[in-house]
Amino acid sequence: MNRESIVRLIATIALSVAAATFPCTAIAQTSDSGQATIAKRIGTIKAIDGSNLNLATSSGAEVAVTIQPTARILRLAPGDTDLKNATPLQMGELQTGDTIRVRGTASDGGKTFSALEVIVITRAAVAAAGDQLRQEWQKRGMGGRVESVDVSTGDVNITIPSLTSRKTVVIHTNKSTVVHRYAPDSPKPEDAKPSTLQEIRPGDQLRARGDRNPEGNELTAEEIYVGVFPQFAATVKSVDATSGILSVQDLVTKKTMQVKVTSDSQLHKVPQEMAQMFAMGLKRAMQGTPATAPGTATTPSQPGAPPSSAQSDSHANGQGWDRGNGGGMRQGGPFDFQRMLSRMPPATLADLNLQKGDAVMILATEGTPGSPSIAITLLSGVEPILQAAPSASQAMMLTPWTLGGAPAADASQ
Repeated sequence: MNRESIVRLIATIALSVAAATFPCTAIAQTSDSGQATIAKRIGTIKAIDGSNLNLATSSGAEVAVTIQPTARILRLAPGDTDLKNATPLQMGELQTGDTIRVRGTASDGGKTFSALEVIVITRAAVAAAGDQLRQEWQKRGMGGRVESVDVSTGDVNITIPSLTSRKTVVIHTNKSTVVHRYAPDSPKPEDAKPSTLQEIRPGDQLRARGDRNPEGNELTAEEIYVGVFPQFAATVKSVDATSGILSVQDLVTKKTMQVKVTSDSQLHKVPQEMAQMFAMGLKRAMQGTPATAPGTATTPSQPGAPPSSAQSDSHANGQGWDRGNGGGMRQGGPFDFQRMLSRMPPATLADLNLQKGDAVMILATEGTPGSPSIAITLLSGVEPILQAAPSASQAMMLTPWTLGGAPAADASQ
């Protein structure tokens, strides 16, 4: 989960709860003239011109908002749902990037809004809360593939893959555990829907936050996100640059599928030298030989074992890594593919210049019947990697939910 998604998620939750609990909030209703309604909108301020705002909602729609002279403007701290604790603000204190809820008179099909009340969560406050949330998930999060679910005991068994082995972890749930399921066409947590333990299935990818036991093989979950995110190696059959749709053939199943590249897709072209370096590291890892740089001190570690808090902090800060190996080697451990990705510049579909027969590695959404899967991560230039370890892609690809963890190191914790 990226910073912007966290900001939207925290702010939307806080403002939605406040809207539900504040007694002056009105349900949308048609006026006597039939031309306007009393309503509310939540979004981010994109532009300010005097008392006029350009508000972008979470759905992507834009609303032209005029703040009335008598409007009440209040600032709400993230996580606080009681507007009695809100701080009064002046119009001049609003800034672009602030998340707000406006209540007032809507017209023109909701495209224009005359605000009688504005509740604000400032960008700085939400960013601080987002940083705290990321740290929480990094230190107390764990994820893997669901192997089995025991509804009677509330336990979910997951496996965490690595290049050389698999680690089994038991996720304990109870009545207070909150379960979310990702939408089939989105990897964004804010698009996830409430779910239940009964709806978790083997094959789901699961990420849980809670307390681990000292051995790191059990976690009592406070919150769980699950979803289906196929990750596979394939060859390109055709590219429609206009629509952003790729036709690819899975190298394992030999099935042809459609994958759509959007503005949210993370595309990278792995440089040949880096791909060859990583391929060498893979071969050594598969043979059980530590892939560490000459003169680097190593410490015993169990593949897939959760790191200590200090290790998690070093991952988040970009420390503890051998920068002399393309940013893809961790001290005391094997090459880290996700860390390598984090150091590569983003690319566009035009930059990749994909041709028929090119090899790619893809992490995608589940998709829906009649619509293509959405590419979350797509890599080209991976031929040397696949030649070195054709079956390693499952352990290498980036998991889509990083609610506060480093996208690289967190994937195997």
